[in-house]
Amino acid sequence: MTRFVRFYPCITKAVTKTVVATCAGAAIAVGPAAGAAGAAVGAVGGAAVGVPPHADGPDSQFPSAPGTPDTPDVSALSWTVTDVETGNMLAAKAPHRHLPPASTLKTLFAVTLLPELPANAEHTAVTSDIDSVAPGSSMVGVHEGTSYTVGDLWRGVFLSSGNDAVNTLARMNGGLPHTLAQMQTTAEKLGAHDTQVRSPDGFDTPGQYSSAYDLSLFARAGLRNADFRRYCSTKWAQFPEAGGPDSFGIQNTNRLLVGSHGVEPYPGLIGVKNGYTSEAGNTLVTAATRDGRTILVTIMNPQGGAPNAVYDESRELLDWGFDAAPSAVTAGFMRGMASYGASHRPDPAQAGAVPAQASAASGHSSSDLARHLGTAAALLTLAAVPFVVRIVRRKRKAAAE
Repeated sequence: MTRFVRFYPCITKAVTKTVVATCAGAAIAVGPAAGAAGAAVGAVGGAAVGVPPHADGPDSQFPSAPGTPDTPDVSALSWTVTDVETGNMLAAKAPHRHLPPASTLKTLFAVTLLPELPANAEHTAVTSDIDSVAPGSSMVGVHEGTSYTVGDLWRGVFLSSGNDAVNTLARMNGGLPHTLAQMQTTAEKLGAHDTQVRSPDGFDTPGQYSSAYDLSLFARAGLRNADFRRYCSTKWAQFPEAGGPDSFGIQNTNRLLVGSHGVEPYPGLIGVKNGYTSEAGNTLVTAATRDGRTILVTIMNPQGGAPNAVYDESRELLDWGFDAAPSAVTAGFMRGMASYGASHRPDPAQAGAVPAQASAASGHSSSDLARHLGTAAALLTLAAVPFVVRIVRRKRKAAAE
C-alpha cells in the first residue's frame, strides 16, 4: 500500500490533465485547442471505431469543441458530416438512429450490384421485370420490348430514382431474394450494423431501416467506384442512351446538383442520392469537392417543414464541413471495408475490420491510431480516479489517528 501511495503525486497530475482534457474535448467535432487527449476522449462520444451502434441516444447531438466552428442548427432527426478521404466524422446528430431511408438505400443497391453487371450488357425489358414494383413508386419509364444497356438502367436509378430500373437490374442479377441477401451481406461487410434490407429500392417496407451513419458508409464506398461516381453526378441523359422511338430525356432529381425548384446548385457537388417517402420524409446523401477535399453529408427527415429543407440543411452542413475540416481533429472513423469500391469486389478478410497498421485506403494514419490508443489510456486513467481518492482518504484518516 505504501508503495502505491508514493506514486500518487504523478498519478494525480496525470488524472488532473486527463479530466481537464476530457471537459474541453468531449465532443464529436474536436479542434486542435483541445489537445491530443481531448481529441481521443471526444471520439468516444460518437461513432468511433469500437463504440457499439446505438451508444448515442436517439436525439443526441455532439457539439463542436473549442477550435472548430459551431455546427448549424438544422432540424433533421439525424445527420452526419464526414471527410471522405480520411473517414473522419466531423460532426453528427443521432448517427445510429434507425429511420426509413427511402431512395437513399439505392446507394447500397448500387455498391452491391455495380461490380456484378457489365455496363454494356443489353437487356430487353419484359413485364415480369417490373411486376414487383410497389404502387406509388417513382419510375423512370422502363417499357416492355425496349432494349436497355445496364448503363441505361443505372442512369434510370440515379437520375430518376426509378424503382422499375432497380427491379429490372435485380432480376438481371438473379432475382429479388438473391439481390436482397447480397445487399444485406454487403451492408454487414461494410460494418453497417444499423441497416435491415427489405426492398432493393428503399420504398417503405415493414422491418426496413438504416441510419445516417450507415448511409455515409455506403456513399463513401460508392464514391471509390468510378461508375458509381459518374452515374450519381450525371445531371441529364437520354433513356435509353442509344435513342430510338422510345427514348426520352431524364434529369437528376437532386436539386442541389442541377439547380431547380428554387434551389441553387452547390459548387463542386458530386451528387450521390436523394429520396422521399411518406414514412421517411425527405432524405439526402450528398458530397462535394472543394480545394482537393471531399465532404459527405447525410440528412434524414428534416422537421422544419420548408419545401427545400433537406437541400438547405445539406448546404449548411456542407459549408460547415469545409470550414471545420482543416481544424477538426477527430470524431470517430467510418468503420468497415474502405477498399470495397476501389477493388470493385468485397474482400471477406477485410470485412468490418480496422487494420492495425496505418492504411491509406481506410483513411487511418499512424497519428489516428495514436489518438485511439490515447482514448483507451484516458479512459483507464479516469476509471482509476475513485480508487485513488479512496486511498488518499484512508491515508489522511490514518495520519489523523
